[in-house]
Amino acid sequence: MDQPKGAGFRKRLIVGVVVAALAILAAGTLLNVRFGRAALQVAKDQFNEEQLVVSRNVKYWVERQIVFLSQELLLAAKQIEGSAPQAEAVHTLLEPCFQRVMELGVAKIEITQAERGLAYVHYPNRPMVVDIAHAPGLLPAQASLPDGPAVVISDPTIDGSDMYLKLSAPLVHASLDSIAFHLNLSWFLGPFLKHIRSGKTGYAWIIDGQGRFLCHPHAAFIGKSAFEARQERDPGVSHVLINTIQRERMLKGREGTGSYEAAWHRGITGKIEKLIAYSPITVSTVPPQNWSVAVVAPVYEIEEAVRKIHRWRAMLQALVMLVVVAGGGALLFFEMRWSRLLEKTVQARTAALKRSEENYRSLVESAEDFIFTLDGQGNLLSVNSFTANFFGGRPEELTGRGVDLLFSKEVAARQVKIASRVFESGKSVRDEFELRMGTGEIWISANFMPLKSETGQMGAVLCIARDITENKKLERYLINTEKLASLGTLAAGVAHEINNPLGVILGFCDLLVRRKEPCSQEYEDLKIIERQGMHCKQIVENLLSFARVGRETTNETDLNACLQEIIKVVFHSLEMKGIELRTEFAESLPKVNGDDRQLQQVFLNLINNAAAAMPEGGVLCIRTGVAGGGKKVAVQVQDQGIGIEAEILDHIFEPFFTTKPEGEGTGLGLFVSYGIINKFGGSICCESQTQPTREKPKGTIFTVKLPVRTGEEKWRVES
Repeated sequence: MDQPKGAGFRKRLIVGVVVAALAILAAGTLLNVRFGRAALQVAKDQFNEEQLVVSRNVKYWVERQIVFLSQELLLAAKQIEGSAPQAEAVHTLLEPCFQRVMELGVAKIEITQAERGLAYVHYPNRPMVVDIAHAPGLLPAQASLPDGPAVVISDPTIDGSDMYLKLSAPLVHASLDSIAFHLNLSWFLGPFLKHIRSGKTGYAWIIDGQGRFLCHPHAAFIGKSAFEARQERDPGVSHVLINTIQRERMLKGREGTGSYEAAWHRGITGKIEKLIAYSPITVSTVPPQNWSVAVVAPVYEIEEAVRKIHRWRAMLQALVMLVVVAGGGALLFFEMRWSRLLEKTVQARTAALKRSEENYRSLVESAEDFIFTLDGQGNLLSVNSFTANFFGGRPEELTGRGVDLLFSKEVAARQVKIASRVFESGKSVRDEFELRMGTGEIWISANFMPLKSETGQMGAVLCIARDITENKKLERYLINTEKLASLGTLAAGVAHEINNPLGVILGFCDLLVRRKEPCSQEYEDLKIIERQGMHCKQIVENLLSFARVGRETTNETDLNACLQEIIKVVFHSLEMKGIELRTEFAESLPKVNGDDRQLQQVFLNLINNAAAAMPEGGVLCIRTGVAGGGKKVAVQVQDQGIGIEAEILDHIFEPFFTTKPEGEGTGLGLFVSYGIINKFGGSICCESQTQPTREKPKGTIFTVKLPVRTGEEKWRVES
């Protein structure tokens, strides 16, 4: 193998190694991101399971303490049944019981004596007798008490700023009816929930069967409906998720986990995602009464911990990748040195290597080319990504489908015919075809090549196509320029030939006019001849001005000032036609080579053409700016008119070509304007849309570019 080929192979090998390393790094990064998301979800689920364990513990202790209070109440009832009904005696019996249950939140013990119309209300260390008529709220509903030794637990009630739960039991005593514990729920539930921390800042709360908060870190919520309290605090936040969890699961006595969005958390405001785990609390079975305890914590605490671990893992992966790449680079370096020493011993494999390189080059996918393979029936065997993306699909979706899936029926049939010819001849075939896209036409140059196996049999046809639209436009422009140059030369010759006899005609016409009376018919006829002759003379002058190579000297011209002068002339006319004129002039525009009078003629012609294209009115926009890296000044005249058909767009600069009705145009305006701009070293081009598209509006844009006057300061295009 010769040295240049060896160097090329080593260079490709290095590029391949670098690309492979980058691909592995990208794949590792993607997997790292996905693993981080999966780890975060696992952490959320695990954290919620731990919260569920906490909620179950709270449930267990609350139910256990309610059972303990019920047992104490029944024990107290049993002791009272054999005592005297005096308040002092009852108080002496209840004092040890009161000491035991007071620590759990019992605020008072109430004993009713319906026969005397009294209720004994016992507070710690001070008994009190209350008249039933003055304190009806202290008596339990007698109908709700069972006949046997059982405890009835009422729904939570609000008394002032606190909520109470009433546990009642009947008395068989001759004069006493019932005994009740009044349980302050804040005292009772506070010790269970006060020190609960899920994560760093998580907390717990309890609601009753009606959805009211019995215990919550935010004291203002206690006693209020959970649905109304959240809405009052944060009316602009959607509470659909948490309300659904409470209504459909918690209030129905179910256990589970979930997540929702809140607007605050322990003084922090904003959109905060929270994890929640909840368990039902069975307060009583007859009548059935259930509460629900929930443990919540913000997700950002978990995310912070997971992301910290994720960052350390990513750094470790990057370090490992760096070591692998460095090791691979070192191995590659020594391998290359070793391969140089062995190049002379592999000459026998040159032919095989050459075939391998040819197959490799034939399969290289260029980012700027359409590359696909066809079988004998015109089906796609493979498609590169550029082709698939261009036609709005994926390579695997197009493989095995007909080529007519990409191209029109005419173009597809033509390609199938060429592929058949390649299969028959075994030789490459070149072709050019046109694609009609949504925004215009695209020209494609395609090369159909045979793909042969090692045995020499045809396996497929490889097509490598390239977009040559810009080349076609340049070719068309050069042809048009050459044609206009030839027409200009012809026009100059014709104009000179016509000018001589035309001068004689006008001269003799002038002599005859002087001999006739001004009011005679002969005089009027001669005047008509004179006017038409002068019209012909003007046409000849226009032809000569187009073909004349600048003998007159060019001056430096300020295009902004030139356009402003023209606008003063046409402004009233445009206003009368209902056309709104908009100007976008760049400041500090450099001066260009040109003549004020002739350039004003060009711009006046463009403005008049734009006005004629908008008979119903519209917007005419004139812009100026620098182009070509600051070496040229550009002027754009854009209208919202009817547009110019694509088939006649190439003819608009030809002499005597016009789309206006007969008698309204000579067809020399753009012809002469092209000559003036070309004479000053500039260019004029046109873009037009007869139908609006998403990318381009309806109308025509003429762009004039003139070189900056030499000696001027260098200008830059503003981005």
